[in-house]
Amino acid sequence: MADSSFDIVSKVDHQEVANAVNQAAKEISQRYDFKGVEASVELAGESVTIKANSEERCLAVLDVLQTKLIKRGVSLKSLDTGDGTPKLSGKIYRLDGALKDGITQENAKKISKLIRDEFGKTVKPTIQGDELRVSSKNKDDLQAVQQMLKGADLDVALQYTNYR
Repeated sequence: MADSSFDIVSKVDHQEVANAVNQAAKEISQRYDFKGVEASVELAGESVTIKANSEERCLAVLDVLQTKLIKRGVSLKSLDTGDGTPKLSGKIYRLDGALKDGITQENAKKISKLIRDEFGKTVKPTIQGDELRVSSKNKDDLQAVQQMLKGADLDVALQYTNYR
């Protein structure tokens, strides 16, 4: 009998992120507490830039953006804002965030080690570039791996694809 397998990936739906940024920008332009504050949020390629005239307003814009991302089904683990404190640039506070796409080598090794420690030799994780392939003879083991990874506290958003 052939092995069953699935892939663990970390992909960001860029269209959903663009929609969330557009919704956040529209809400910021219309909300009463942002009137005359010069607050903005914009998406440029793989980075999100938040600008406002005070640190508190910058963090409020970030909160609006995070709310919109959650509503659109994008994990907050996909947005890396560094330490999360806005930097002063002239008279404007600025917060830059990068979209994380793909599993880094160190995270792949950490996930692979978690799987091997929990399931031993019955489940075989294999690192393939920026994704992992997990294979086993037993499909129940693969489902148990998915449940274990959903409960694990990892700093990367995971999706499961290519289930065979």
